[in-house]
Amino acid sequence: MFTVSLMESKKIFLDYKSALLKAQKHCAYQERSQQEIRNKLFEWGLHSNEVEDAIVELIGANFINEERFAMQLTLGKFRIKHWGKVKITQALKLHKISPYCIKKALLQIPDDDYEKSLKKVLEKKRAGVTGKLTPLKARKIALFAQTKGYESNLIWKFLKMDNFEE
Repeated sequence: MFTVSLMESKKIFLDYKSALLKAQKHCAYQERSQQEIRNKLFEWGLHSNEVEDAIVELIGANFINEERFAMQLTLGKFRIKHWGKVKITQALKLHKISPYCIKKALLQIPDDDYEKSLKKVLEKKRAGVTGKLTPLKARKIALFAQTKGYESNLIWKFLKMDNFEE
């Protein structure tokens, strides 16, 4: 018996003007990267030259702004998900953001807030570890913080502080 999945997505093919209008609405709803919009335009059936023309038009009308996108993603991931700079940088690189914009966005994170966030991540993980802080337990806590995108030298600086020892 043959069944059709309801989850199958039908590819939408749009003309240039319709795709541009849809892209404008898409960008107005939430900040988007050039790469996200480029992928959407290809998905909607536009050809290379049309996609690049649409990107230029969207940038000109300020619907797309790489620097603004980088700053919003950086602060959002830092404040809400408590990501470190390494993981934020990787996310920005996935969106093909320029190194200049990445550096500028990361400078928005105040050093004292960054250290407080790391300390909070470490303390939360430490609370789940019972007993004395052994080297093995410390490595597990450090690995957790590294997966959140924090730098290992900063992690170990806080793990070696007196208030983390039992």
